[in-house]
Amino acid sequence: MRQISPRELADRLNDGSKDAPLLLDVREAWEFRFCHIENSLELPMGSVPTRYVELEPERETVVICHHGMRSAQVCMFLEHHGFTNVINLAGGVAGWASQVDPKMPHY
Repeated sequence: MRQISPRELADRLNDGSKDAPLLLDVREAWEFRFCHIENSLELPMGSVPTRYVELEPERETVVICHHGMRSAQVCMFLEHHGFTNVINLAGGVAGWASQVDPKMPHY
């Protein structure tokens, strides 16, 4: 499974020469409301098995959770279902908050 660090993702999102990846946040709704990376799509992990068909299997997709564990499981699920370009955000939003956006709330 491919991984990307919060800093690498921030650099990638700031690179206007490439299309931005889909940021797929798989945390629960209350977690997403508390904090999230701008332009993320909220799709709680529990709904992924019934809603993954709404996603584009070839699109570069960065999967996000709190610390990177749930998102890793979702990455494996998506890969098992034919997704070819999924990337786990190592450290999740907690890593993003500590390495990229110190103003993001911690929980």
